[in-house]
Amino acid sequence: MVKVKICGITNMNDALLAAEYGADFLGFIVDIEKSEDSLSRSVARDLIMQVPLEITPVMVTYLNKASDVVELARFVKPMAIQFHADITVGEIGKIRKALPKMKIIKAVHVTGEKAIDEAKKFEDYADYILLDSKSKGKIGGTGKTHNWNISRKIVEKCKKPVILAGGLNPENVLDAVRIVKPFGVDVNSGVKSSPRKKDADKMERFIAEARKGD
Repeated sequence: MVKVKICGITNMNDALLAAEYGADFLGFIVDIEKSEDSLSRSVARDLIMQVPLEITPVMVTYLNKASDVVELARFVKPMAIQFHADITVGEIGKIRKALPKMKIIKAVHVTGEKAIDEAKKFEDYADYILLDSKSKGKIGGTGKTHNWNISRKIVEKCKKPVILAGGLNPENVLDAVRIVKPFGVDVNSGVKSSPRKKDADKMERFIAEARKGD
């Protein structure tokens, strides 16, 4: 069954609805000023503490220094960390040593064939590779799709599970799953009703459509 991550959760109502509809991962964007869905570390921790046990809460960060990431993660207490900025494999290694039970998701931006090598570079250090779009200075939450044929090649060549993100919504996620055949899919803007608020109907349809591709 295709796994589903709902990202940009800012409130408990959206978190509980996503869980009710069958989401597997919830993404909490922490201390990222560029994102309209950014949360303070205190709010993120409070929300994560209330997430149902069957859900994996993910802390999304732009931090790239191990010491900063470890300090933040120990405060927020997620089950997984998603790195959206550039971070070296060496820094990820330090984080793994400090937080051995933490799952690591490394975002790779699919701007061309070079994304294949980038994904391969991190496959020995991350638990999941997340494929996202990049547009107009934004490296996530763009609402734009990328070349799914390249994403499919990464799924075929990468030995770690691949999560597809970037411009997905209830109308296109089934096609995306059928073309790319990812381990999971990730959505934020595609299920919003307004800034910092999810649309319950869109979330429910997105999850149902994603799983029709199994």
